[in-house]
Amino acid sequence: MAAKQDVHLLEFERPLFELEKKLEEMRAIRNEDTGKDLEKTIKALEDRVEELRTSIYQNLTRWQRVQIARHPDRPYSLDHIEAITNGFVELHGDRLFGDDPAIVGGFATFKGSRYGGRDQSVMILGHQKGRDTKSRKYRRFGMPNPEGYRKAMRLMDMAARFGKPVVTLLDTPGAFPGQEAEERGQAEAIARNLLEMARLPVPIVVVVIGEGASGGALGIGVGDRLLMLENSWYSVISPENCSAILWRSWDYKEEAARALKLTAPDLVKQGIVDEVIAEPRGGSHHNPKATSEAMGRAIAKHLAELEALDTNALLDARLAKYDAMGPFETV
Repeated sequence: MAAKQDVHLLEFERPLFELEKKLEEMRAIRNEDTGKDLEKTIKALEDRVEELRTSIYQNLTRWQRVQIARHPDRPYSLDHIEAITNGFVELHGDRLFGDDPAIVGGFATFKGSRYGGRDQSVMILGHQKGRDTKSRKYRRFGMPNPEGYRKAMRLMDMAARFGKPVVTLLDTPGAFPGQEAEERGQAEAIARNLLEMARLPVPIVVVVIGEGASGGALGIGVGDRLLMLENSWYSVISPENCSAILWRSWDYKEEAARALKLTAPDLVKQGIVDEVIAEPRGGSHHNPKATSEAMGRAIAKHLAELEALDTNALLDARLAKYDAMGPFETV
């Protein structure tokens, strides 16, 4: 475990890692039965480790939360789908050009009874990053092409025809910026999804599980309820790109993150996010099972509330939700 942490260690976690390593060394010496009384020293170190851990993770900056959201061990969409559903059947292709592995989706049985709701069939889809070099290249780090958004819309239309709720999981650094994506209508595909999701006649629950960058996330991010994991982020632009535009350099990414107010608590205050889902201390990669459990409970609660509405009330509430964002006056 220590070796794994060292490989994917975030810079602000290094003091904690070094202290934990020292604690393990002291415990090893004690276990060798050298006759030395190390209990007081070990207890003091344990207290110091706990104090430092609490201090670090209760006072995370916005940029540090961005780093946690990008942690390579963080659970991705397929990990959460496996945890909170049964019988997931992945569906492929947009029926126009091809399939896009950066977005996965299909019907599954949501294990709602496990989370205080009811078991039911849902259409669940989300961005999928890769775990190693080969899979990251295959999935383009979770950056969809137009066919990914069109596939997602095809699946959501299918869900509407069968009267099934939709759950989407957002985790992307943005839509794929390649020339071929623009040639095939990247902007039109995202814009079409915004329009169609706004009037889809079934409940839609959106969960930001990692990175929610720009139109790449918004393309499957319009819904009745928007939930965010505690250490995820959601913004029109990444801190690095914002820094590059304003300061002509990536060196000011921390300042950009502060200015963008892109974390879950920030967006709750702005009236954009409906609920923040707590993560295990240190991030969801420290306990993926507990994270999925918390997410399942939140989804079950919001689905139950939305299913109590008739279609007209559902669509009116969805429109009112987005009308209330960025209020303005007409003079």
